[in-house]
Amino acid sequence: MPKKRTAILGLITAILLGVAATVDQDKYFEIIKNIEIFTNVYKEVNASYVDGTDPSKLMKTGIDAMLASLDPFTNYFSEAQVEDYRLSTEGKYNGIGAKGKKMGNYVVITEVYKDYPAFKAGLRVGDQILAVNGLDAKDKQAEDLYQIMRGIPKSEVTVTVLRPGSKEKQNIKLVRDEVNIPNVPYSGMVDSEIGYVILTTFTENAGRNVQSAVNKLKNENPGLKGIIFDLRENGGGLLGEAVQVCNTFVPGGNLIVSTRGKEKEYNASYKTITPAVDENIPLVVLINKNSASASEIVSGTMQDLDRAVLIGQLSYGKGLVQNTKETGYNSRVKFTTAKYYIPSGRCIQSVKYENGVRVHLPDSLRSAFKTKNGRTVYDGGGVQPDIEMKETEYPEIVQKLMDGNWIFNYVTGYCLAHSEEHDPKTYKFTDFDDFVNYLKKNSFEDSSALEKKLNLFAEELGRQKRQDFNQEIDRLKNKLDQDQWEGIRVHKELITHVLEEEIVSRTGYESGRLLNRLQYDPLIKKAAEVLKSPAEYNRILAKKG
Repeated sequence: MPKKRTAILGLITAILLGVAATVDQDKYFEIIKNIEIFTNVYKEVNASYVDGTDPSKLMKTGIDAMLASLDPFTNYFSEAQVEDYRLSTEGKYNGIGAKGKKMGNYVVITEVYKDYPAFKAGLRVGDQILAVNGLDAKDKQAEDLYQIMRGIPKSEVTVTVLRPGSKEKQNIKLVRDEVNIPNVPYSGMVDSEIGYVILTTFTENAGRNVQSAVNKLKNENPGLKGIIFDLRENGGGLLGEAVQVCNTFVPGGNLIVSTRGKEKEYNASYKTITPAVDENIPLVVLINKNSASASEIVSGTMQDLDRAVLIGQLSYGKGLVQNTKETGYNSRVKFTTAKYYIPSGRCIQSVKYENGVRVHLPDSLRSAFKTKNGRTVYDGGGVQPDIEMKETEYPEIVQKLMDGNWIFNYVTGYCLAHSEEHDPKTYKFTDFDDFVNYLKKNSFEDSSALEKKLNLFAEELGRQKRQDFNQEIDRLKNKLDQDQWEGIRVHKELITHVLEEEIVSRTGYESGRLLNRLQYDPLIKKAAEVLKSPAEYNRILAKKG
């Protein structure tokens, strides 16, 4: 037997001996056999495949495919992805504190975090990244640059940018540092009576930060009559932080969540420990289809204990608990170890997935449970809000303005000419005609489905030399062009709101964007109405029938 193969088998055996005590004997041989097969395939492909291979990428592809067969939440993180994993669990990473998006040939800065290296060095939203440490950034994706711009704290990185309104390149030297993205980016008053707190992720200190925000609202606003707690788009995070967040509104001694797994070590119950910040103030929790995991523990627990009214859309449906293990060379694997159950006894895990996407289960296939007041709730498919409201969906033409960076680029130019700061709560954009003229000047085309089909039809007519249709084709094209501009006018109010958000974010950053959005968000308005009507609030939480 060749020495290399002997060494590989020896390594495999050594690894397996470490886990043999925890693996059923009948599986032991199968594991050894299949690891040897996989090792041989991996070695031969890397050695003999006609094109060059990237061993790390090839291995990660194999691992990802293997884990994908289990559930959508069991994942492998390579050494290069560990900073992303740290960001998802701790809300921290080592880097410059900026986000970007590929626009044309280069990545453009789309967000700068206040008081972090990019902000301190003068990097601005709209800056086009031409090079990083002298390396050409043309045709690079944002993810590629993140890997370059993240690194050891206090290490330096030089970014070459082209700033909007300038023809001269600028070299900006940044000193990397730990970037701590706030999980409570904004809290404040919607009006004189209703407070608002948004939690974007359950990273470290989420519970403490929510409690601090609620305390501040109470201390600074003696007329506070209710709180809106926003968990929309919150994909979850640390289970312990979910319990702490619940402790903000639920007193000590209450069971929040229990976990049950195949191994006894993963069976546990979690209760609130300390007195609540406020266990009586009326509360509305906002959720949507992307509120998952820890968000569902909190929203589901508030519902089970009849502590809050839930408004929004059916949540994601992730009732699983993950654990992580080191797998060598600074890589990790995150895998499912248990399911969690909230106070009523239900597990909100969606039992069916297709291509990683949750398939909605009708109530007839879900088991019924009871809340503290005796209201009926269901398991197996997410948390159903008490008041269901459709998610705000952008019309197709508005989405194209956003996806095509038309709004972003217009605002970049607009802010060059209007550099003053704006109050996010009161700012109104009044130059809509100027925005439309910008679109026309830069030949905006919505490329609607009808227009695409008409172009195909015109091409076929050309091939068949049917010039007799040219006049009619031109008439239809002009009509579709008119429809495009009329569509933009029809959605003037919505487009204006999006423009306002983007404009105030340039000087008010993320908190400014959120504060501006509060002024017209329909779910916020509905939540405030419910909180201001004690009779309606109590009716929703009372036992039905």
